[in-house]
Amino acid sequence: MRPKTATFGQRKKIRYSNRHWKLLKEKRDVAKKIMSQLEKAGLPSIVYGSVARGDVKEKSDVDIFIPINVPSYKLDLIIESWIERRVVQATPNYAIKGEFVIDNGVTVSFPLVRMKDRELDFYKFGGCLNLEQLKNNERCAGVDKRLVLINPTKEGHEEIPINEMSPKEVAKKLNVCVDIVLERIRVLERRRNVGRTGVFLLHQVPPYESFESTLKEIAKRKPAVRKLIEERGKI
Repeated sequence: MRPKTATFGQRKKIRYSNRHWKLLKEKRDVAKKIMSQLEKAGLPSIVYGSVARGDVKEKSDVDIFIPINVPSYKLDLIIESWIERRVVQATPNYAIKGEFVIDNGVTVSFPLVRMKDRELDFYKFGGCLNLEQLKNNERCAGVDKRLVLINPTKEGHEEIPINEMSPKEVAKKLNVCVDIVLERIRVLERRRNVGRTGVFLLHQVPPYESFESTLKEIAKRKPAVRKLIEERGKI
């Protein structure tokens, strides 16, 4: 079961067991393999969330994001083994992304429209690492879905509920804008109150079709998608 969102707790320090360190290495090895393949093709990528922070669990996802504009056909040539391809959008105002589901809990996503700098801060807020940092066994601070700051330590990590910090303190710690801190707090607290809200758009890309052509068909039916593409521009 996934942890409930936005459940502020208490400050505490967590010491990782040998089993935890082993699990973290296994999930990071998966990320490194995929990210290395992307890097060889000239595509930088980041892994974000608990795999970057270190606070993984058995069911933690391995989420990889390519933070640059890239035609989807290039990724189709690199990522040959996948179980699903889909177009996703978190909210009507958020960037539309393409996503490869490589295995259960392993995804690679990339933007299908131009992203705003503020949207890139989303990944920093949750914690993210590039391939070089991952190879160097680095871990980074980030806020989890409970709205708890995970701060890595040598033995594991410490947890600090961000309601004990000012938005400016959180923003400075994670090197993001204050707006993204306020936005994520608002979104995650809403999820706590109304339950998991899902995503605005989730559409499977049919075999032998491109992400771009699928997005074009979606835009014909959904005015909000068409408007965002007109405002942002397609990749």
